[in-house]
Amino acid sequence: MRVESRAIDPLLDDERWLAPVGATSLSAPGPGVPVAVIDTGVDFTHPEFAARPETRSLNPQSVVDTLSDFHGTAVASVAGAPANDVGTVGVYPQASLYAYDADLGGAITNTNLIHGIAAAAALGRVVINLSVGSTRPDRLLEDTVLAAVRSGALIVAASGNLGANSAPTYPADLPHVLTVAATAHNGLAAPFSSASDSVDLAAPGVGISAAVPFLYTVDGYQFLDGTSFSAPIVSGAAALVWTIRGDLDSGQIFGLLRSSAQDISPRGFDPETGFGMLDIPAALAGQAPNPDSTEPNDDVRLVKPGGLFASGIAPLTSRGSTSAVVRGSVNGIEDPDDVYRVWVPAHRELIVRASNSTVRLRLWRPGTPTVTEGGAAQVRDLAASRTGHVQAVNTSRAGAYYYADVGFGRHVGNARYQLSVRIAVPAKR
Repeated sequence: MRVESRAIDPLLDDERWLAPVGATSLSAPGPGVPVAVIDTGVDFTHPEFAARPETRSLNPQSVVDTLSDFHGTAVASVAGAPANDVGTVGVYPQASLYAYDADLGGAITNTNLIHGIAAAAALGRVVINLSVGSTRPDRLLEDTVLAAVRSGALIVAASGNLGANSAPTYPADLPHVLTVAATAHNGLAAPFSSASDSVDLAAPGVGISAAVPFLYTVDGYQFLDGTSFSAPIVSGAAALVWTIRGDLDSGQIFGLLRSSAQDISPRGFDPETGFGMLDIPAALAGQAPNPDSTEPNDDVRLVKPGGLFASGIAPLTSRGSTSAVVRGSVNGIEDPDDVYRVWVPAHRELIVRASNSTVRLRLWRPGTPTVTEGGAAQVRDLAASRTGHVQAVNTSRAGAYYYADVGFGRHVGNARYQLSVRIAVPAKR
């Protein structure tokens, strides 16, 4: 299926990034899952946006004559510039496009990002583009990202432009963030593109034609380099695929984009390009991973009521239910642990089995603050640990919630599993 209307936009021939991701042979759907660009302000008076349908602000947009205020306009155009006889065409021209101006007070701060992510996450099923980053970790930013993921959002972030030997960049290096590196015209990693084990995908990032405010150039367009412009290619593509495959959740779209990527040298996963080049047709045709609706459930504070989320996650067993089966997956970088609450009555045994022998099972006692404990704290709180199956007895006089932890280690890879949980009377020894 081809989009004939792409041919009427004069910069189409310069959009050499469309073909490598498979965008030239697709008929994009009408508006569906929205793309929310959290960045500097978007110039909605620009011809690419002035009459564009399905274009909205999440807060007032401001574009002033500074060195960075072109950025949000450019990012938004790469994701969703319409086929309208002028300029360029985005990867998803008909996308429902939202903008949040995080450049308040002359700088994009983590506080501004947090407000923007929360505002976009309120849309529910949404792709949030973050072509921004900092080397300073921020627990509140991480919690806001996790809350957005819990609400159903897919978060896409640029890996950064610090090269191969770069420090961790946030939010790109946070778990559950789809991190995008840049490729050059030769299809290999661009020299400036930040590399890390958190990189999931690559997309073109050199010579990307984009709309910019007329403050910056007389014709309103520039050719730009950077992972900032690779990320919205993936964001627009993710929204397009999700709109067509609307039965999937954000985690499945995340996994599908990674599993359908076209490998880039060197063979297999690498920190420069992740699992490879974005491939939209392959994602549309690929087999979706199993849903994992309890994400994020990486640690105790994410599943326990009163932790990050007021209600936590429902336990697998309760006073009236003594067994359960759940399916999930773990990934060494994005999702290394799945933690489940399990109610264990007094003097009863908890037995947990996993169908996949490559995952590690651990049982943690009530009161455990985190499954990342080590040293004396781990000796105190860890009830049992092994692969295949694990068991522990609640020797106290009262029932309590234990935590079953499925882990995959801190290396790149994926493991699917089926977990069976059973409460039993301990065997006499």
